[in-house]
Amino acid sequence: MRAFASHAVAGSLLVMAACSPQVPDSAAGVGIDGDPFAPPPAVGTTINGDPLVPPARVSSTPYEAGEGQTGGGVAAVDDASSSDADLARETAAALAASRANSGVAPLEASPANPAPPLAGNGGISDENDFEAVAARQTIESDAARLERQRAQYRLVQPTSLPERDADTGPNIVRYALSTSNPKGVRVYSRSGLNLAARHERNCAAFASPDQAQIAFLEGGGPKRDRQALDPDGDGYACDWDPAPYRQAVQN
Repeated sequence: MRAFASHAVAGSLLVMAACSPQVPDSAAGVGIDGDPFAPPPAVGTTINGDPLVPPARVSSTPYEAGEGQTGGGVAAVDDASSSDADLARETAAALAASRANSGVAPLEASPANPAPPLAGNGGISDENDFEAVAARQTIESDAARLERQRAQYRLVQPTSLPERDADTGPNIVRYALSTSNPKGVRVYSRSGLNLAARHERNCAAFASPDQAQIAFLEGGGPKRDRQALDPDGDGYACDWDPAPYRQAVQN
C-alpha cells in the first residue's frame, strides 16, 4: 500500500514539472549567436557574418562637360551598371539646368546702388529739378507766363452782409456778445424739483447746444427756464458756451 502511494506521489510530481514554465536563460541573445564572448564580426561582413555588398565600381575618367558647364573633377559611373549611368546623366542635366539663367545679371541690394528710373509715371512733378525745368523753360517764357497770370487776376470787392429777418428766431451770436459772465457763473435764480434729472432728459432732445440755446431763449430765457435747460442760472442752456463767439470778435 505504501509503495503504491509513493509511485502516485512521484507521478504527480512529474506531471507538475512538465506543466511548469521554463525559466529563460539570462545570457541568451547577448553577443553574436547568443555567445557573449564571441569576437566582433570581421571587416567587410555583416553582423551575421555575410559578406557586404561590394561598392559600385567608379571610373576615374572625367565626363565631357555640356554647354554652360566646366568639365573635369567629377567621376563618371562605370558603364557596368546602366541604371547608375542613367542616374549620372540625369544628375548632370539637373546641374546644367540649375546653372542656367535668363541672361540677366542678378540684382545685388546695396545702398550704393542708384535708384531705378521711373518710367511712365505722370503723377510725379519734376518742378524742383533745375535741369528738367531749364530744358523746357526760359527766362522769357517765365516772364510771359507771369504776365498771363496777372491779366487773369481779379480783385473781388467785399459787399455788405444781408439783413437778417426779424422772424427767424433768437440770434445766439448777438446774445453771446451782449453777455459778459463766464459759463457756470450764476446770474439768474432757479427753483424747482428734480432739476438735474429734467436737465439731462430735456437736453438730450436737442442735436446741438446751439439748438438748445435757441429753444431756451424762445421759451423765455434767460430769466425764465421752464424746461430746466439752465439749472445753474448762468443764462446758457445745455452746456452752451458764448466764449467762442466773443473770441472771434476779438480776433
